[in-house]
This record gives sequence, structure tokens and C-alpha cells, in this order.
Amino acid sequence: MDLSLSEEQVALQQMVRDFVDKDIAPYATAWDRAESVDLAIIPKLGDLGLLGLTIPEEHGGSGGDTLAYCLALEELGRGDSSVRGIVSVSLGLVTKSIVGYGTPQQIERWVPGLCAGEMVGSFALTESGSGSDPASLRIRATRDGEGWRVSGTKMFITNGTWASVVLLFARTGGEGSRGITAFLVPTDVEGLTRSTIHGKLGLRAQATAELVFDNVYLPDEWRLGEEGRGLSIAMAALAKGRMSVAAGCVGLARGALEHALTYAGQREQFGKPIAGHQLVQELLADMAVEVDAARLLTWRVADLIDRHLPFATESSMAKLFASEVAVKASGAALQVFGGYGFIDEYPVGKLTRDARVMTLYEGTSQIQKLVIGRALTGINAFG
Repeated sequence: MDLSLSEEQVALQQMVRDFVDKDIAPYATAWDRAESVDLAIIPKLGDLGLLGLTIPEEHGGSGGDTLAYCLALEELGRGDSSVRGIVSVSLGLVTKSIVGYGTPQQIERWVPGLCAGEMVGSFALTESGSGSDPASLRIRATRDGEGWRVSGTKMFITNGTWASVVLLFARTGGEGSRGITAFLVPTDVEGLTRSTIHGKLGLRAQATAELVFDNVYLPDEWRLGEEGRGLSIAMAALAKGRMSVAAGCVGLARGALEHALTYAGQREQFGKPIAGHQLVQELLADMAVEVDAARLLTWRVADLIDRHLPFATESSMAKLFASEVAVKASGAALQVFGGYGFIDEYPVGKLTRDARVMTLYEGTSQIQKLVIGRALTGINAFG
């Protein structure tokens, strides 16, 4: 694995870092309080090519490799995980799935607009009764002439109230994983109601929604991929999505470390900066080591993807470790800040709240351990 970055990757990293410092980080606290980012940030993401990374230019994308994508997400995660989540879901889960499984007509309809930031995508897999066990989802699409009728509810859907298109997973057959089909549903369709979920602990500036489908008609040309193969599409997207979350977690943890280093060098107690106290240095040293380790695990996944090698287990490893590091590093930063870390005038409280969900979505830490354990032993410990 080559750990050196190309000139293009370094330039992209610096461009995103500058963008974050100018257009995201100064507003993150206000967006958190308002429970919404300024939606003008989305076309800006498109203008910079960040919503089209790894997508071929002939489809309106900006190209680039998977490592470049991880570099961008790390910087976005350092600035505001809510913004990083927009990119991870719209590009990482939705646009890439359309390119991978869509018809030429579906690609032409959706991909250029998604890459440009003129549209946003949402990934509707989770339901109130099926999170870690997506094969048990209940929302059902039944045949109606040349199309389908779907009724049911999706829960905790990122970008749900901002999206122009929903990548919907619904049951079209019997029980289990092979009875699920994917559909691309425009959000202006009749019978779809979307409502924002308020009062979240973290990622407060990100639109998390409940989607209710009431006898919505889906023409068959909206189906993505083969009938009954929807869950395999979802799992393929999530395997790469876990890498996206890991990259964002590296950025969040790095942000926590940078804030802690600055504060520790300025805050004085017992006649010297607290950075000169041994136990504070221990906190900072542990953070630095674990951030680097999480980054290398994430880059390994990107390297495997770009070399077209198996990566799913390594992606679970990266997501597991990086998400736990984000929680640990943000908590350590809050400890360095002391009482000031507990008020939102300073950024580390928000980082701590944002970090906590990283161990839950796109597969909890416990699920990642079962995935890794199955790969190690060949024995399935799931239900």
C-alpha cells in the first residue's frame, strides 16, 4: 500500500480544507442551534466537485479515486459532520448506487443533477422495526399493472426532507433478503409525506426524517436493478458507506485533537499551560496515535477498492475503530477544556454529541464486530 499522496490529491485536500475553514466551520455552531445547515452549502459542494467525486466525468461527475474521496470526507468531518453526512449519503450511497446499477435513462435523469448539487439523494432502508436487521423490513410494494403500489414508513432517513430522490428499499416478494427490491422515487410523487425529526443529540444540523408512503404508485422504470435484489444493492452501498463514515470520524477526531492542542497551549493552571502537565499530554498523545491509526485503516479500504480487491471486512474494521476513536477523542478534548467544553461557545461539546451517533448508524459497533467475527471464523453469529 502506497501511503504517499499525489499532487492532485494534496491539492484536493487543501482545497477542501480551505473551503471548510471559510464556509463551514465558522457557521457550524449556529447551524447546530438552528437544527439545519444553510442549504446554500449544497450547491457550493457541487460547484467544488465534492458531490461528484469518483463519478465518471461523462455522467457529470468530477472523477478521482477512492482515496481522494476519503481525504475530502475527512476535511468535511473536521468542519461539520452534518455537512459530511450530506455528501456521504447523497453521493456515497445514492449516486454511486445509481451509477452501479441504474439504466442509462436513470443515470441521465439523476446523476448529473446530484453531482452538481442541484439535487440531493436520500437512502431509505431503515424502519422503526428494522435497523440492524434490514432483511426484516416491512414496507411493501405490490404489483399494480405495469408498476407497483407502496405503503409504509421509513425512519431516521438522512437528507430525507431535503432530497429530490429517495433510494427506497421495499418488500416485493416473500420474507427474507431476496424479497426486497430497490426503487428511485422522486420526492414530489403523490402520497409521500416527509417530516423532520427534531431534538437529536447530535448531527442536529442534518435533516433526519420520517418518510410515509401512502399508496404511492411506482412505475417499473423507477426500479433500480433486478427485482428481489434490492438488499444486495443496499449492502454493497453500505460496505463502502462504512468507509465514508470512518473517514468522517477521522476528521471529527482530528478536529477534536486540534482544538484540544490549541486550548491546552493557552490555558494556564498551576503557573504554566496545561499542555505542560503530564496527564494532559497523555490525553493528547493517545488522541494523536488513535487518529493516525484510524486514518490508516480507512486508507487501506480505499486502496483495496481502487485495486478492485475484497474490502467489506476491512471496511467494517475501519468503521468500528474510527467511530469509537471519534467518541474517545471528542470526550478527551472535552476533558482538556474542562467546564468550558460543556458550553456551546466552544466546539468540543458539539463534537462529542456528533461523535456518539457514529457508533450507531450504518451498522452499530456490535454489528461490525459480528461481521468481522464471521469473516475470521466462518461462523455466522447473526440470528
